[in-house]
Amino acid sequence: MTYGLVSLVGAGPGDPELITLKGLRRLRDADVVVHDALIGLELLEECRPGAEIVDAGKRAGGPARPQQWITRLLIERARQGLRVVRLKGGDPFVFGRGAEEAEALVAAGIPWEVVPGVSSAVAVPAYAGIPLTHRAYAASFAVITGHEAADRTESRLHWQALARGIDTLVFLMSTGRLAAISAQLIEAGRPAVTPAAVIRQGTTAEQARVVADLATIAKETERAGLTPPTLLVVGEVVNLHAALAWFDPARARRLTLSVAAD
Repeated sequence: MTYGLVSLVGAGPGDPELITLKGLRRLRDADVVVHDALIGLELLEECRPGAEIVDAGKRAGGPARPQQWITRLLIERARQGLRVVRLKGGDPFVFGRGAEEAEALVAAGIPWEVVPGVSSAVAVPAYAGIPLTHRAYAASFAVITGHEAADRTESRLHWQALARGIDTLVFLMSTGRLAAISAQLIEAGRPAVTPAAVIRQGTTAEQARVVADLATIAKETERAGLTPPTLLVVGEVVNLHAALAWFDPARARRLTLSVAAD
């Protein structure tokens, strides 16, 4: 029996132009595309006519297919000899459950590959004028989940190491836990006045951000009404946001509307 290929493709952080050339080629060739809700949906216009397109959901607070259902679909379509793309927001192996899907494909004997994507952990701060490293301010950064697995009884996060040992911290999927994350970092030794930023819908025309210190970032984010998807950046590099701001969401929105009108 000849199986098809499953490609775990990173769609990038939201801006559809940030997908890689290899990812775009796989998308255009695919017989089946199983995508998450957080991708730039314009990418689906690149799918060939007749391709099966499946929305797997996976947006915080929104409907989503069970993970076992998704994995089973990938395996079934590959066993039919089809070219399958699992299109995931950001990078498949950065908090995208791509490794779990890859493990299932290995166990089933299905040929597979990973096509890395631009992670939101790097791209979203950059679009908000926040570099993760800077010779004067930050020699290290860490990417951390804002939500650990629900079935874990103990946290894997070493809060003192994060608070005292890493210059820039990026928390993904953190919207509902901003107050708890801030409190943990402050308790572990991070100064309460450390600059922090929450960025919503980064790299897209809907991008918005809130900047405050660590002690007040949760309250200011709630006051601004920012809803998922967001990420939290903590560190001195946040202070560069005004000087390095280059992306204008309003202009991007106007350009999007202009293209749609054409």
